[in-house]
Amino acid sequence: MDLRLGPVSVGPHEHAVMAIVNRTPDSFYDRGATYALQAALDRVDTVVAQGARIVDVGGVKAGPGDEVDVTEELRRVVPFVAEVRQRHPGVAISVDTWRADVAREVVQAGADLLNDTWSGADPGLAEVAAQAGVGLVCSHVGPLTPRSRPHRVAYADVVEEVRARVVGLAERAVGLGVRPEGILLDPTHDFGKNTYHSLALTRHLDVLVVTGYPVLVSLSNKDFVGETLNRPVGERLTGTLAATAVARWLGARVFRAHEVAPTLEVLAMVAAVRGDVPPALARRGLA
Repeated sequence: MDLRLGPVSVGPHEHAVMAIVNRTPDSFYDRGATYALQAALDRVDTVVAQGARIVDVGGVKAGPGDEVDVTEELRRVVPFVAEVRQRHPGVAISVDTWRADVAREVVQAGADLLNDTWSGADPGLAEVAAQAGVGLVCSHVGPLTPRSRPHRVAYADVVEEVRARVVGLAERAVGLGVRPEGILLDPTHDFGKNTYHSLALTRHLDVLVVTGYPVLVSLSNKDFVGETLNRPVGERLTGTLAATAVARWLGARVFRAHEVAPTLEVLAMVAAVRGDVPPALARRGLA
């Protein structure tokens, strides 16, 4: 099915980059580079110019850190979403939150997608998506609670565990009234998983793709890339792009990324190799 998020539509053989914009002072990768309002707005302008069709706004660091209550999360994201909506009406806006109270406010400000990276920790979030007519990301974190890290997690079959959880959340969401064409499945690399788990999920991503729901992957600079190649956070782009190519080949459609331009170039190359799109130029041996 087509993925439809506000002004953006992504067909079965198309792809889109979801650019990461962290309104946090302590993010693992950018270390607060877009915490300040103007820096965050500049980041949005840049990634949209580079070709990002979705912007994902986060107001709370995913991992452990300083407490961020609902009031503070709202302060960080709601006015920002409203400003981005006004500046870029053709872009889909996603908000990374697990809290229904935050979700209610951001959809009124103009958000098109609720990126629930904590796998239904607040069941009310899916209800907000249904009531507002916006999209929803269905994720898997195993036994984790929000902002916690995995410790010796084990699964009899991680691929099947993830498939069952995200499809179950999607079916619940549809039952509540969320539009099927607004639902994304996210295997949620690293969250509740060790590096072997994340590699297996990448290798078997087609198990999610064949469900018919569009698949989102968030691979950018993740720990599983760093551990696989023994690279620190600032040296993981090559590994990220390699995993991105595999995910695109296997059918993922939305790619949450820090580095938009190189991600789009890799995606375009894979799409051409797959035969989904023609090359930008085709003169060699023809002219």
